[in-house]
Amino acid sequence: MPTQSIRSQPMTVSILLFGAVLWGISWWPLKYFGAHGLSGALMVVASYGVVGIFALPTLWLQRQRWRSQTGLLVLIALLGGWSNIAFVTALISGNVVRVMLLFYLAPVWGVLGGRIFLREHITPKRWFAVGLSMAGAFVLLGGVSAFSTPLDLVDVLALSAGLTFALNNVTTRAAQRIPMTSKVFVVFLGCAILASSVALLQGARFPSLAGGTWGLILVFAFTWLLLATLAIQYGVTHMEAGKASILLIFELIAALVSAVLIGGEAISQHEWLGGALIASAALIEARSQ
Repeated sequence: MPTQSIRSQPMTVSILLFGAVLWGISWWPLKYFGAHGLSGALMVVASYGVVGIFALPTLWLQRQRWRSQTGLLVLIALLGGWSNIAFVTALISGNVVRVMLLFYLAPVWGVLGGRIFLREHITPKRWFAVGLSMAGAFVLLGGVSAFSTPLDLVDVLALSAGLTFALNNVTTRAAQRIPMTSKVFVVFLGCAILASSVALLQGARFPSLAGGTWGLILVFAFTWLLLATLAIQYGVTHMEAGKASILLIFELIAALVSAVLIGGEAISQHEWLGGALIASAALIEARSQ
């Protein structure tokens, strides 16, 4: 299906980068809630689930507008739901830098998905940007030595989060007749349904939390999460899937910087070099049109 011609306006780029930065530092509150006994699935139920419930009236009122693309709406819910569950669980349980690096193989999936499913044209400059970003990720991971040990569960979750995130972006771009608010809210609903299923399978139960902690979870859900999701969905709706995926690399940069300044994590010289390569690739992609 040929895609419509979409111009990448500065405002669209700015909104997308704003959402990326919010997601990049989202590990901070997630680690805080995880320290209070919330697993990834329970955290998603408590935050995304509440927003998903409030989203039901909007989805119902807009049903005539998305009815013709119901299949794509369901796919957005499933892909977006799993991406967020896997991402949140990996961040709560694992090392921030490693999780973000594995997640940010997403630009490869985004460019390939945009080319295969949406028939988007990929210029040599954009392929170069993809290669540069992947070289940066490879350097950040420590080169070949990073693959001398098998992937653990956190690694698999981070990889699956990146893959489903990229495929969700491609699906979002294809669903041009679905209102943006429906595409945003259905992800929260998908998160609530899938996370509840995962929590039931795990036999997980909510710990005893103070009222103030529940209040912080609600604030996190209705401000941080909702703003970040709106910004990302707006950007990927008005921009080519491959371009959006590479611009979202700034989430990784935000995560690395905040992990040092806030989390006190040490980053080696080769990791900084990899980050510089990724930032350069994102700038090339941002100026490619």
